[in-house]
Formats: sequence, structure tokens, C-alpha cells
Amino acid sequence: MKKLTIGILAHVDAGKTTLSEALLYKTGAIRKLGRVDSRDTVLDSDSIERARGITILSKCARFQTENTEFTLLDTPGHVDFGTEAERVLSVLDLAVLVVSGSEGVQSHTKTLWRLLMAYKVPVLIFVNKCDMPGFNKGLVLQNLKALFSSACVDFTHVVFTEGGSHGHDDASVTAPADISEEIAVCDEEMLEAYLEGESLDFSHISHAFSARRLFPVCFGSALRLNGIDELIRVLDVLPEDPIYELPADLNAKSPDAFYARCFKIFRDENAVRLCLIKILSGSLSLRDSIGDEKVSGLRLYSGDKYKSVQRAVTGDIVAISGTDSIMSGMSFGSDGAADACASWMLEPTVSYRLILPDGSDPALLLPRLRTLEEEDPTLSIIWDELHKDILLHVMGNIHIEILKSRIKERFNVDAEFGSGRIIYKETIADTSLGFGHFEPLRHYAEVHVMLTPLERGSGIVIENKCSSDILAGHWQKQILSVLAAKHHKGVLTGSRLTDVKITLLSGKAHPKHTEGGDFRQAANRAVRQGLMKAAPVLLEPYYSYELSVPAECVGRAMTDLKMRGASMELTESTLITGLIPASTLGDYRLELASYTKGLGSLSTFPAGYDKCHNTEEVLAELNYDAQADLRNTPDSVFCSHGSSFTVSWNEAEDCMHLPV
Repeated sequence: MKKLTIGILAHVDAGKTTLSEALLYKTGAIRKLGRVDSRDTVLDSDSIERARGITILSKCARFQTENTEFTLLDTPGHVDFGTEAERVLSVLDLAVLVVSGSEGVQSHTKTLWRLLMAYKVPVLIFVNKCDMPGFNKGLVLQNLKALFSSACVDFTHVVFTEGGSHGHDDASVTAPADISEEIAVCDEEMLEAYLEGESLDFSHISHAFSARRLFPVCFGSALRLNGIDELIRVLDVLPEDPIYELPADLNAKSPDAFYARCFKIFRDENAVRLCLIKILSGSLSLRDSIGDEKVSGLRLYSGDKYKSVQRAVTGDIVAISGTDSIMSGMSFGSDGAADACASWMLEPTVSYRLILPDGSDPALLLPRLRTLEEEDPTLSIIWDELHKDILLHVMGNIHIEILKSRIKERFNVDAEFGSGRIIYKETIADTSLGFGHFEPLRHYAEVHVMLTPLERGSGIVIENKCSSDILAGHWQKQILSVLAAKHHKGVLTGSRLTDVKITLLSGKAHPKHTEGGDFRQAANRAVRQGLMKAAPVLLEPYYSYELSVPAECVGRAMTDLKMRGASMELTESTLITGLIPASTLGDYRLELASYTKGLGSLSTFPAGYDKCHNTEEVLAELNYDAQADLRNTPDSVFCSHGSSFTVSWNEAEDCMHLPV
């Protein structure tokens, strides 16, 4: 049977979890239909989820149709947990995007659509709550075509033959003439055949859907089980067998080499650490090794229940235990070689200080909080050594409330959060050379690097141009590992460095006195010294936005946006688009609702980092002293006549042992 992983995504309250329950019930996977308001759904089983009536954690369920084994991943709909939903996208074969028939396309629905397009996931749209008063099918379709794609096509009256469910060449499809034409227009080959008088071909439709050129739209009411059978039929028949993108060198090892992707870390009721993975190639058996670790458990989850298995194969979503080195977002093989963890499009833009009860030791709580960071990597928990504070990156107020509940539930600590602060980053504007020397008594290492600015969104890139004639290969590998592992800080505010290529140029070791930690010290000092000489640039997070207001409010809106440092383009008479700093967006949605009497709408999407619009003001407020940050010093340490001494960064080049 075909194996498919499908995700259910939606704006909060669109009926996503209700639809998941309906699919499980209709396919016989559950015997009793749960309801969100009754707090008895299979997937929202967490105590905090049931108390609040919202999905917070992505959950896994399984059901089977005539031809397909489905793994269903239910995701959070609230914007504060968008990162949890995004992590699921990397393992989906297709997505069901739920749109409320009464509310229409909402702001977070647009965000999800853009994410699905970025992750290249085929999308089927289910318009829910069609039984609500005021539902207008024609208007909903019109909005879907305008806001998403003209290839959104009503599949209500599209009928597949039984052969089509197996992808046979003789399969046929019937649909009303207007719908047939809409489908044909989505694919050039299909359109050419249609214009020549041929009927629609199933394989063409299936391929157009899997290639994201066609977006079927189904209608119904999940609560009343209307339209669910039709939705199941389309899910069972339409998708092609998935083909996974694998590393180029994987087949060179073996056509059936094991390869998988982890998208979630969680813990069971006994605090056992579990990695939820999608197997993209090969198979995994109990006691198999992944690097130096052995798989001690394989579980197929459906809700909170699971079945232990001896083996999982390509296409399976399976929870594995015994592999503590695997992190969320990591792709890996059985040889232990792992790709870098994925970077996410959605990420917090505000950090908060954790406030603990009097008498609590933050240093003792820190390692326990790391378990939460494993489950939610976007938390990016930071230990502020100077102030002895714990800082967390948080998505919003609801996220804060959930974190407080989690900390109380897991660690019995009544934590509070301080006021939020924008998460800045730093880069450089020109190329710079950096030199680091570390030579206290009986230690020795010297490192030379070049820092080069990169395009926005590039992150940190490590390159090696050091000759093995200058420095032995094992020392080079150690330096490159150090450079890649360090979260380098900028010199303006101490914020994380990004969009910089760090190139190892040369280095020197001592045959007797060099130890591993020496190159860590020298390499980090070299980067820091290079940053002190470079032209530093402060970056802040931006959102792209679409602001729609009544005609009489356009002037007010443009004035507001200008005051907030936003770029503006009036694309239609009442639609303004552009970029706006996250720091100035604040609670503008509330202000917008007030002056437009609820008629204005604002949708935003992360647009990455760019030059800060008020750098001097931020620098004055943060008052960071790069030279006083001794944990990230740019200075070098030399030795003479049996004693070591420190040389300031701006004089260190003249003392280096290698030519500069």
C-alpha cells in the first residue's frame, strides 16, 4: 500500500482538530468522535491543551483507507506555536489546509500558505464550517483564487474511477465542463490535450497536484461529518507515490541506505526522551546503531497510544529512543553523519528574562530548562553570565503563559517573565583579517582568519584555505569545528553574529605544548579581533506586511507606517504592502481595529533581518562594551621568559609568530 504523511494546518479555531477527529472516526481508527469543547479529542490530550481548548503540540495519528496507509500530523493553529507547525512541514507528503467557511482566509492562514509553498508541499484545501449562516461558496472560492492561487479548483463534483485509485493508465476522471477547463488550465500538457478534445487524464491531474500546480478545494462541516467521505476519497486517490530528496552521495553507499529526518523531540510519561523521525530511505531496526548510539526502542504512535515494533521502513513516522545526539531539524544516516539542523522561517523576535522565586538558583534550573529547549529549539535559552540571568526567545503572550505552566508542571517552579526585548543580530560591511594567539605557560596556538560579509539570510559559513604544509590536518579540523560550534557575538551589542563567512587562513601549533583547548581560545580570539576592526552593522528583524483599510483610512494608515519606519507601496487603492521593523509593529493590530472599526486587516510574514532603523538609539540603550566582555575577548596572550602577558587586540598583529 502507498504510505503518505499528511499534515492538518489552519488558523486557530478553523476546525483543524475537529477535522482530524472526523478523518480518524470515518476511517475506523477511533470508535468515538471526540470534540474540542468536550475536551475529549484523541489528539489534544495534553492537560494544558484540554484546559485551554487549543492545540499546542503537534500530534501523530494513523488511519488507513482502501489503498493508503496515512500518518496524520495535527499541528497548532495559534500563531504563537507556528514554529511547532513549521517543523512538521519538512516531513509532509501533502497538507490539508483548513479554511473557515465563515471567517475565510485569515492572517495566519496566509502565513501557513507561504510556508507550504516554501517547503514545496502539495496542498489540498478543505473549507470547513460550510453549515454556518452566511456561508457563500462562490465568495470563498473567489478569495482563495485571489489570495492563494488561480489553480484552487472546486473538486466537489470531480469523480475518479476505481482504476484511478491505483494510478492505472486506463483511469478516467469526470467533472463538469467548467471545472474540467479550470483543471486543464493548471497544467500545460493537460491543457494542450484538453484543447484537442481529449478528456481529462487521471495521471496528469495526479501529477499536477503533486507538483503543486493544482490545489483541489473540498467543502464540508467537520463537526457534522459533512464532506468527510469526499475528502477521504480525494486523499486516497489523488496523490502520487512520494519521492524523497536524498543526499547525492547516499546511493553511492547503497540504494537502500538508511536516511531519516527528525522533526520533534518529546518525552513520554516516564520522561524517556523520544525522537520523532520520518524515514526517507532504507529501514531502521531495533538495536541498529546510529553513529555511536544504539536504537533502544521503536514506537508507532497514534495519539498518546503507541505500538512497539521491531522495524520501521521508508515512509514511516516512528519515535525512537536511545539516541540523545539527534536534535529536531537534523537529517542523519546510520553512519552517524548528520546534516546541520534546519533553520526555520518562523523564529521569535523578542527575548525575555526568566524571573525565579526568591532563593532559587538559576544556574541549577538552567540544565533542566534545556529539556524544554530540545522540544522547542526556537526557545534558544541563553545564560547571561554577567547578570546571572536566563533569557528565552518567545513567540508571544500565549507562548509565555504555556511556558509558565510547563515550568511549573515539570520543575515545580513558579516562574515569571520580565519585559521583552527585541532580538538583534550583527554582521559586518567589509572584509577583515583576524588574528588570535593563545600562549600561557605550557600552552600554544595561533590562528589567522578572514571575515567576509555575506548576503542577508546566509548565516555563518565556515571555509578552509589553510595549507597542510602550515598546520596539520587534525588541528585544522579542530579549529573548523570550534568556529562552527561557537555562537559568535558582534561587537556593537553582543548580539549573535550572522551573514559572515569565516575563512581559516593559517595557524600554528607547538610540537610539545599545544592542547585541544588552545585552538579554541586562539580561534575565538581571532574572530573577535577581526570583528573589532571590521565595519560592524546592527540588524533587526523585519516583517513583510499587507495592510488593507477602508478608503477613508488610507491616509491615517500611511502616516502610522511612516512613523514606524516601514517601507510602503500602495498596490491597490486600499492595500498597502512593504516591510516594517518588528520593534515598531507592537500591538498595531489593536490600534488598527480601533480606528477602522474592525474593517482593517493586517497580515505579516517574517522577512528576515536587515539594517536597524534606529541603530544609535539601540546602542545607547544597550550600552554594550565589547572590550569589557572578557568571555569574548579580542585580546591575545603571549609568553616571554617563562611568564605570560596579554596584548590588546589593536596591538596583537605586530606580535604574531606567523606572517600577517
